[in-house]
Amino acid sequence: QVQLVESGGGLVQPGGSLRLSCIPSGRIFSINDMGWYRQAPGQERDLVGTITKDGMTNYAGSVKGRFTISRDNAKNTVYLQMNSLKPEDTAVYFCFARIRSDWTTSFNNYWGQGTQVTVSS
Repeated sequence: QVQLVESGGGLVQPGGSLRLSCIPSGRIFSINDMGWYRQAPGQERDLVGTITKDGMTNYAGSVKGRFTISRDNAKNTVYLQMNSLKPEDTAVYFCFARIRSDWTTSFNNYWGQGTQVTVSS
């Protein structure tokens, strides 16, 4: 089984920064795209951004210029650097990864359990 574990969430004041990390564990043969979604109370889960294996990134318009996604392929880790945080960034942040468990299987999407980010003074 594959599990993704996020860390780095918490409470931050408006204008502050946080860095989230996500590390997959378990049976991993190959990892394709990785990225982050977020879900605010009473709302649907929305895309924050993605990063390909080669490092190409894509961001939601609401976070472009403030958030940066990066990955360390040697550590199978994806990061989300969040700067200039706003109260409307408050949400549970979920990482995802498209993982192939062995050479005989196809890629499947896996999700972390979520980490709370609260932006408030």
